[in-house]
Amino acid sequence: MDKTNVMRILDKYKISYNTYHYGDSAIPGNEVAKVIGIDPNRVFKTLVLTSKSKKNYVFIVPVNKELNLIKAAKLVGEKNVEMIPQAQLLPLTGYVHGGCSPIGMKKQFVTNIHHTAEEYETIVFSAGKVGYQVEISLENLRKIIKIGVGDIV
Repeated sequence: MDKTNVMRILDKYKISYNTYHYGDSAIPGNEVAKVIGIDPNRVFKTLVLTSKSKKNYVFIVPVNKELNLIKAAKLVGEKNVEMIPQAQLLPLTGYVHGGCSPIGMKKQFVTNIHHTAEEYETIVFSAGKVGYQVEISLENLRKIIKIGVGDIV
């Protein structure tokens, strides 16, 4: 399997991880969970949002849940937040839709994950390339990026 930038960063931090490869086309998160055989409550998607103040935020939620924009905005102290236009994702983060990872973005944004991540020994999320997922503990994710926790679905 080709190493993604996310995997190289995990290697640099000497963090062990599992990888999953499900093909080369973007599929919905619930399908990803089914294909790799992992409980969808443990498979997370990375969403990038923006606010009226032009600040960007990253929210990580289970693939079988929807981000609650009101709860998300409140958590980061904004009146409201909205998804960034898909065309802005690559220039802003370095990642494409379906391959966006919280690790290795061009710039580190305020990042929050849904509190259910704390219930699992490991969580799964994009390895930074469509078709690739990594599995690590939330504790190890925190060694790489500053991440808050909240009720955001």
